[in-house]
Amino acid sequence: MTSVRLRLLILALLPLVVLMPALLALAIGRWSANYDALLITNVETDLRVADQYVQRILTTTGGDVTALAESLRFDTALRNPPDSLSTFLAQERDALGLDFLYYLPRAMARQDWPVIAAALAGQPATEIDIFSPGTLAALPETGQRLAARARVPLVPTRAAVPTSRRTEDRGMIVHSATPVLTEGREGVLVGGILLNRNLDFIDTVNELVYRDSDAPGARQGTATLFLDDVRVSTNVRLFEGSRALGTRVSAAVRGAVLDEGQTWLDSAFVVNDWYISAYRPITDSFGRRVGMLYVGFLQAPFDAAKRNAYILIFAAFLAVLAISGPLFLRLARNIFAPLERMTRTMERVEAGDLEARIGPVPARDEIGTVAAHLDSLLDQVQERDRALRAWNEELNARVDERTAELREANAKLESTYQQLVMSEKLASIGEITAGVAHEINNPAAVIQGNLDVIRQTLGDAAAPVQHELGLIDRQVGRISAIVSKLLQFARPTEFGTFEEDVDIAQVLRDCLVLVDHVLSKARITVAITNAPDTPLVTINPGELQQVIINLVTNAAQAMKGGGRLMIATRPLAREGHDGAALIVADTGPGIPEDKIAAVFDPFFTTKPGEGTGLGLSVSQTLIRQAGGIITAHNRPEGGAAFTVWLPAQPQT
Repeated sequence: MTSVRLRLLILALLPLVVLMPALLALAIGRWSANYDALLITNVETDLRVADQYVQRILTTTGGDVTALAESLRFDTALRNPPDSLSTFLAQERDALGLDFLYYLPRAMARQDWPVIAAALAGQPATEIDIFSPGTLAALPETGQRLAARARVPLVPTRAAVPTSRRTEDRGMIVHSATPVLTEGREGVLVGGILLNRNLDFIDTVNELVYRDSDAPGARQGTATLFLDDVRVSTNVRLFEGSRALGTRVSAAVRGAVLDEGQTWLDSAFVVNDWYISAYRPITDSFGRRVGMLYVGFLQAPFDAAKRNAYILIFAAFLAVLAISGPLFLRLARNIFAPLERMTRTMERVEAGDLEARIGPVPARDEIGTVAAHLDSLLDQVQERDRALRAWNEELNARVDERTAELREANAKLESTYQQLVMSEKLASIGEITAGVAHEINNPAAVIQGNLDVIRQTLGDAAAPVQHELGLIDRQVGRISAIVSKLLQFARPTEFGTFEEDVDIAQVLRDCLVLVDHVLSKARITVAITNAPDTPLVTINPGELQQVIINLVTNAAQAMKGGGRLMIATRPLAREGHDGAALIVADTGPGIPEDKIAAVFDPFFTTKPGEGTGLGLSVSQTLIRQAGGIITAHNRPEGGAAFTVWLPAQPQT
């Protein structure tokens, strides 16, 4: 709880604590915004200088190529043999600082490039274009060298757009073409500069923009030329002495500049640090955005300057508070002391000490009067507390007595209700079961009778479908057995069961024929492994079929969207007894670990609305009647597996 002294201090210092910080926050906010705007203005100016240099390169390159095409020495070389022209162009290329220079007769000049099409139309043109590796390699004389120089391995870069590319092998070219109008030699003179790894170009940009970077307090600037979002020419350092060629721009900058065509003027993450950055898109002769020009300077020194200014202002504000607080407390001590005694007394009372009192106070003013009245009120509160406690104890005793009686009555009512619900459910199931069994018996008898008529009618002609007729026989028998079980459930004293020696693998094959449509519809493949030494077991074949079909159907329902069903039979000894095991495994989601122990409980289901929850419970009952057991577990690789174990046929 806040002390009286502190509350009064806050009240007195409220103008200083609230108004001054608000004014400081407003002033600092305006100053910070103006400071940031000044930085953005600086980098915008830097970008303008860099852009002017790029335009100067384009203009100079175009002017040099045009001047050469209009010169007398080129006209003379053009009339000489081709070898002499090639030598002349190589010398002029080196003299002009170009990376390639070649002449195309009008008949051979393709108009795929807008600059060449403009030159053929009589107008010199210079643009930035992107050459594929093949186009670079095909350039006369210097093509292979330029293709190798253009190749830049990509470096994984934090915050960049994910890519599967490993290398940038295209070339960013200052592409210039001018018409050649010599009579009989009309054509185009084409020249250009490869900007990939052109460190002289990018270092010149950096020196023009950040010429005083070594001076104390000067901006630490960098410049970069991007092909798409890859640094192909830069003085940004990845490691000490290593330029960050092949690193990529952040996803945010790429989206704004390359995708939307905007000029970025803001803070941005550049390779390994934050920079006040400016990016503008570079378009080629087709009008497509193919790269970016970047300049920027390190943000950390300016952030440090702002941080130091904030710290200085905050420290000055704290110093004013530190001086004002103790001075006020010293002047207000005579007021604080009685109020603090009252506060401590009330805290003791709230903690349960009703004997606490303020006692006499030196003050003879309103504070002293309040203290005396407060002690009088505390005496009355203490007396009433004694009376309330006595009444509370009596009331609690009566409530406990009535609560015990209600709890006992509620338990009896709950037990009786559960018994009534179960009795009613079993009675209803018995009536329904007897009626369903009676209705199924009649169509089953009709099917069996007509099957006998088919055999008699076909005679020997029934041989090709004898296996299918046998399956019908067995399934009609299984229907009769199920009906018998239903009737046994309704009237268990009137029916019995029969067992025989069974080959689990044979029963499994019959069952798969019956559920083949279910598996095919669910797009489930089946893999069967039958161990040849699996022993025979003693069980009602119809009951075993019921168990297998239930397990296979459950597995198919678990594998929604398809999967793989694996069924195996093999010998297995359990607790010293030989036996046979049938394992049904699926690739579904498996059984929740907290419910795996309840899957064999009656009416338990993991598929609400799709079943009664009796399948596994009935299957477990049938197997136990034959002396076996069904177990379930989740497979480590995914899916559930059910194992049916039955004792082996006794040896005679």
